[in-house]
Amino acid sequence: MAILLDNHAANHPDQPALIDEAGATTWSELKTRVTRLSRAFADRGIGSGDTIAVMMGNRRELYEILLAAAHTGFTVVPVNWHWVADELAYVIEDAGARALIVGERFHDVATTALGDPRAATIEFSAIAGAGSLDAYEDLVASGSDEPLGEQLLGGPMFYTSGTTGRPKGVRGMLSGGQGIPSEVFALICSSMSEYVPSDGITLLAGPAYHSAQWAFSFMPLVNGSTIVMRHKFDAAETLRLIDEHAVTNTHLVPTQFKRILDLPDDVRNGFDGSSLSALWHGAAPCPAPWKRAMIDWMGPVVHEYYGSTEGAFISRISSDEWLERGGSVGKPLEVMEVFVVDDDGQHLKANETGTLYFKSAMGSDFEYHNDPEKTAAAHLEPGVFTTGDVGHIDDDGYLWLSDRKIDMIISGGVNIYPAEIEAVLAEHAAVGDVAVIGVPNEEFGEEVKAIVQISSPSIDRDAVTDELMAACRERLAGYKRPRSVDFIDEMPRTGTGKILKRDLRDPYWADESRSI
Repeated sequence: MAILLDNHAANHPDQPALIDEAGATTWSELKTRVTRLSRAFADRGIGSGDTIAVMMGNRRELYEILLAAAHTGFTVVPVNWHWVADELAYVIEDAGARALIVGERFHDVATTALGDPRAATIEFSAIAGAGSLDAYEDLVASGSDEPLGEQLLGGPMFYTSGTTGRPKGVRGMLSGGQGIPSEVFALICSSMSEYVPSDGITLLAGPAYHSAQWAFSFMPLVNGSTIVMRHKFDAAETLRLIDEHAVTNTHLVPTQFKRILDLPDDVRNGFDGSSLSALWHGAAPCPAPWKRAMIDWMGPVVHEYYGSTEGAFISRISSDEWLERGGSVGKPLEVMEVFVVDDDGQHLKANETGTLYFKSAMGSDFEYHNDPEKTAAAHLEPGVFTTGDVGHIDDDGYLWLSDRKIDMIISGGVNIYPAEIEAVLAEHAAVGDVAVIGVPNEEFGEEVKAIVQISSPSIDRDAVTDELMAACRERLAGYKRPRSVDFIDEMPRTGTGKILKRDLRDPYWADESRSI
């Protein structure tokens, strides 16, 4: 018995549950494999309260692992597959991961990380595909068909960056180790039917290590939706897959909107799309012309949500509502209470701008793994938290954002935090001061730029630029690396020493807008 799959396997045993580039897995096959995998992990001592790391592409095996966690109670850390070995080793140590499961694309990164002393917590590793690690299929085969006697809920702990310069794990009620019965997750997922059809076909067109892509794929899967996935996004293929598989719902980010809109007319005109009932977007501000063009083309199936890894879904807005009041991120969900607070902690009235705080009527909350100070700083009081965004609520109850974590860079829907990049650049002997900011990029919305104050005017700036870029290639994933380096004579700072990043950004954004 795999309680979250029993009904689907009984009612639709031969229908596909998971489809990727390599093939398909039926509901019956999925139940068998998840039962064996759950037993295999348990046989190796992985259970409630334990953690494993998974560095895998969008492939069927990832969802088997997530389902095994949902029945076994352990925590899964979905590792960003763009990360280099140094970043992977850090997360393994910070999370205390006891196992590492990887896809063959990431074999070299994984084996290098496993040789790092920080990866000493790893007790066993496996690879889906070819490589020197133990075979994932052998791991599945080692488990018996006898289901676990007690099935406890486990799930993901996503790592998100912040002011410390290193990513921090966000641990919520679904992460595991809290003794929650697995069947509770089915009840939680039932609320997802408000967003996507329970028995539909879901297209995963973005990285599943992102919390939004997980929510808009794994939760529908538990509801009975078939998941069609691709490791890499291709605009034309996305349209083809929607029509070929009669996809009912998908989640995209604004950059994907732009790439689809830029397709040749003959490709766009050949798209039917009649099966699509919900196209959700979030994760980054969407330029109004892109969104309006998508609505004009695809109709009122385009919906937007506002949320975060920490707070899940907070608000949503339909196409019709957005056309009436473009710029709002919608009304807060019934289960979410939103407070607008000033710098003194006082609650503000309608149309007054301040820091946004949230409280879930479901009692859900989060903590930053291994960082009680960061956790405390994110809370106004127990259960009342902020993501650092600034905004207001209008007279009609609609939420508006003024800044989206203004220091954070959002490039192609991916959150990039300057502190981690600045920490790498600051190690160079020629760097006297450094700040990393986001500047306009036509395709991705923003791109990373480093502003450097060199320690001596006689230093060769071109040489410094080359050396900084080389350091970033070694230490940082590609999407975090600066696209360019500008030099400044003196970094603007406040009287207390804080860099005035707005002063640095403003010249680059003189003819642009970073707000929704």
